[in-house]
Amino acid sequence: MDRSGIRHTGRRHLVMCPPEYYEITGDNPWTPPDAKTDRAAAMEEWERLRGIYLDLGHRVHVIEPHPELTQMTFAANGALAIDGKAFVARPHSQERAGEGPAHAEWFRRRGYDVKVSRARSEGEGDFLVTERFVLAGTGFRTDQPAHFEAQEFLSRPVLSLQLVHEKFYHLDTAVCVLDERTIAYYPGAFSPGSRRLLERVFPDAVIATDDDADELGLNAVSDGKNVVLHSSARHLADALAERGYHPIGIDMPQLQMGGGGPKCCTMGLYGEPPKTIDTAGSQ
Repeated sequence: MDRSGIRHTGRRHLVMCPPEYYEITGDNPWTPPDAKTDRAAAMEEWERLRGIYLDLGHRVHVIEPHPELTQMTFAANGALAIDGKAFVARPHSQERAGEGPAHAEWFRRRGYDVKVSRARSEGEGDFLVTERFVLAGTGFRTDQPAHFEAQEFLSRPVLSLQLVHEKFYHLDTAVCVLDERTIAYYPGAFSPGSRRLLERVFPDAVIATDDDADELGLNAVSDGKNVVLHSSARHLADALAERGYHPIGIDMPQLQMGGGGPKCCTMGLYGEPPKTIDTAGSQ
């Protein structure tokens, strides 16, 4: 435990990409009509987020930004990486198409077995890892055939969930994995059948309010104890604290206007990564 009173959990490997070329594109319903890109402010937000992870004892690996890929700072969308295998995204938009090859090359250089999705898919934007399942979203950005591809490649059971609310086009806007067995989620983002499935599989889940969801509060990163989330998601922070988690608020207005939050900016490396990952581009 450090001087802030935070109990450290096991060190995690996380991947981030600095917003050196970030632009707010208006490609999502989170972007206000008068949004203007302030790249310096976005970089400050990103550095604060990275600093939180480092203070918590986690290892942060940096993937190099590309000038033509203005959304690449949302690193979670690039791949799903488990046990030395990387299931690399095939983004829905032409503007982001180059992110797949960039992530594939980054993982190959670090000894990963790489498979690029044949169907449209967006990495951890729509694939979230729990102890029993990979939760997989479909309906907007990721096509369901990608769920079967991921299951075959990663040898992990995949639980498909239908997203129906256009504001929650990625699973990571509607679900946060809190620990290996517990999630928080927003029921309004899902079809009736998917809501019933979540209720059955996660009966002890934390349920987010409309206000929490509207603040992108579920686009959060948890290490099993500490949960990094938008400061404005106050109800969710209180609910997490009541359940024994340690919420850590962060303000990220520039990246939030682009449709992102802590989770969008953070890809996890799950299971046992290759030994080469320890020395390649990390802090």
